[in-house]
Amino acid sequence: MMFRKMCRAKLHRVTVTESRIDYEGSIQIDAALMDAAGLVENEIVLIANLSNGERFETYVIRGPRKSGVIGLNGAAARLGVPGDKLIIMSLAWVEESKLKSSSLRVVKVDAKNRPLASRSK
Repeated sequence: MMFRKMCRAKLHRVTVTESRIDYEGSIQIDAALMDAAGLVENEIVLIANLSNGERFETYVIRGPRKSGVIGLNGAAARLGVPGDKLIIMSLAWVEESKLKSSSLRVVKVDAKNRPLASRSK
């Protein structure tokens, strides 16, 4: 049996709203965005910072619903500052025989990190 590592979902071009170095670590994400992308608390995500080119992994913590919060915490706070644009990606191992039936969920946001639409590719 063969598996491929695929991008399962992404939050596209969210804006960092806060950065707190004095925290254990993680990325805090508005609960409405988490739901739109199908993210769960403590899930490991890959983050690409479009503003500075940094790429890193951390885990998700749920932020207040409809707050627009995208907060970088702990060591991740060194990799982005408020105003930076991010792509947050959830990855999954997919069995080769199921690749055709799997899809990528893309969630785009407005200037306040509110979900505009989700679509599957």
